[in-house]
Amino acid sequence: MSVRDTVQRTIAAVASEQGKTVPNLNDDLSLLDSGLDSLALAVIVARLEDELGVDPFQIESDAAFPLTIGEFVSLYEHASPMRNGASIS
Repeated sequence: MSVRDTVQRTIAAVASEQGKTVPNLNDDLSLLDSGLDSLALAVIVARLEDELGVDPFQIESDAAFPLTIGEFVSLYEHASPMRNGASIS
């Protein structure tokens, strides 16, 4: 599974667990319009750290918080040791 797939799967799972309806997770979707609140995003970041072994928010302290799903995914793609479309088992 790619980093992108892992991020999108995790977002969908957390949203479902918290009873939130998330629109289609395309790259242009604003995080503010995604239906996710700060608690959901914190859970997503924690789970992604477990799954991907990286927290890009700790690595790049001066990084701007992503505004869209695409920027959020890209942040993980660039920070993850599984980049360049490599799969996660």
